[in-house]
Amino acid sequence: MRKLIAAINTTLDGICDHTAGIPDEEIHQHYTELLRQGDAILYGRTTYELMEFWRTLLENPSEEKSMNDFAKAIDQIPKIVFSRTLKNVDWESATIAKGDLKGTVLELKQQSGKDIFVGSPSLIIQLMKLNLIDEYQFCVHPVVAGSGLPLFENINDRTILKLIKTKTFSSGAVTLNYEPTNKKTTNS
Repeated sequence: MRKLIAAINTTLDGICDHTAGIPDEEIHQHYTELLRQGDAILYGRTTYELMEFWRTLLENPSEEKSMNDFAKAIDQIPKIVFSRTLKNVDWESATIAKGDLKGTVLELKQQSGKDIFVGSPSLIIQLMKLNLIDEYQFCVHPVVAGSGLPLFENINDRTILKLIKTKTFSSGAVTLNYEPTNKKTTNS
């Protein structure tokens, strides 16, 4: 059974706006290596459309090798997009999910192969509520954004996580890997 890993950048105040972090060469390398360890990544429409930026670096490479390497890795990993509005995608390695989120993820997890990643805040919340995430990887940037999209918006249940691994970057960013303990309590 494959693991479903929620991997996302966030700020100290829990904002997951892609412009709020401080991506650098080391963080790009980290995510390049992570993507190479997976068989698929799940996106919602908004995050998928943001990630299409990386396609431009395939045609017009950056002067920064780590960004070009990430662009190649994100291009190569199959992307499954969950959207009610997109009818098709033109990124060769992307497809629109044919089924519902729960059924598709359960089917993917049952297959043999490498890990599956989810990188969209909205999907992380939905999958968290369905208790389908096996591991969380938060890359916490040393920034207080002050405003933006909070990662854990609309969560009503208290979820307890167990820290399993950390990694510190020279920028001060830290990845925190957690496993859910499957203990949930309802907040009143």
